[in-house]
Amino acid sequence: MPTTLPRLPDDRLRPLTEAYASAVRASRLRFLLGLVVFAVVLVVAARFAEVDLVKMANRIGAIGDYVGRLAVFDSGDFVGRPVIVAPGEWMWGLSHWAKLIGDTLLIAYAGTLLGAVAAFFLSFMAARNLGRHPMVRIGVKRLLEFCRTVPELVFALIFVIAFGLGPLPGVLALAIHTAGALGKMFSEVVENIDMKPVEGTTATGGSWWQTVRFAVVPQVAANFASYALLRFEINVRGASVMGFVGAGGIGQDLIEAIRKFYYADVSAILVLIILTVMVIDLATERLRHHLTATEARA
Repeated sequence: MPTTLPRLPDDRLRPLTEAYASAVRASRLRFLLGLVVFAVVLVVAARFAEVDLVKMANRIGAIGDYVGRLAVFDSGDFVGRPVIVAPGEWMWGLSHWAKLIGDTLLIAYAGTLLGAVAAFFLSFMAARNLGRHPMVRIGVKRLLEFCRTVPELVFALIFVIAFGLGPLPGVLALAIHTAGALGKMFSEVVENIDMKPVEGTTATGGSWWQTVRFAVVPQVAANFASYALLRFEINVRGASVMGFVGAGGIGQDLIEAIRKFYYADVSAILVLIILTVMVIDLATERLRHHLTATEARA
C-alpha cells in the first residue's frame, strides 16, 4: 500500500524553509558577483590589449579575403582558378616539402626523446613522496618551471644565435621545453603511486635508485609512455613553426611563402602540415589507448 511521508509541523518547517531560501539567495548573489567581476576583468583586459571592436568589425573581412586567396592560384597558367583544379601545379614542390616535413618530424622526435629522458630522471627528484632532500626537490621543481615557462621559440632564437641556422636549435629548444612540461606531469604520476612496494624495497636494504628502479618505475612506465606520446603530438606542431626563426623544418619555407605572398604555396604547405599532424595524432592516440588498456588489465 502507498505510504505518505509525514509532514513536519509548521514551527519546525519554517526555519528550514527560511534557511533554504537564504542559501539560494546567497548562491545567486555569489553568481551575480562572479559575473560582475568577470565583466570588469574582461573590460580591463580589453583596454590594456587595445581591443577596438569597431576596427575589428571593419577589418574582419580581411581574414576571409586572405583565406580566399589561399584557395586560388595567384600566378602561372591557372591564375585566378581554384587550386584544386590543378593538384600537380599546386603541389609543385611536394618532394621538397615532404623532405622538410620529414625533417620536422625528426626534430620533434629528437626533441621529445631528449626531453623525456631528462624529465624521467628529474621527475623522481621532484616527487615529494620519494624522500629526497627538500632543497634538491625545490631546486629541481624550479628548474622544471623555468624550462616549461620560457616559450620554445625564445629558446630556438637563443640557440640559433649560438649554433646558427638548422635543425639543432629546434631540437634543443623542444628538448628543454619538453623536459619542463613532462617533468611536472611525470612527478605528479610518481606522487600518486602505491607506496607499499617502495616501503618493501627500502626495508630490504635497497638504495634510493634501486627503489626507484624496482618499486616505482614498473608502476609509472605506462603513464610515462602515454604522456611522452602526447607530448610528441604537441612537438610535431611546435616543430612546424620552428623554421620561423631559422630552426629548420617546414616552417622555414612556410614563413618565406607568407612573406613573399605566395598564396598557393602557403595553402599547399599548410595542407601538408595539417595532414601530417592528423596522421601523427591518430597514430599516437591509438598507442596511448593501447598503453592505458594494458595498464588497466595489469
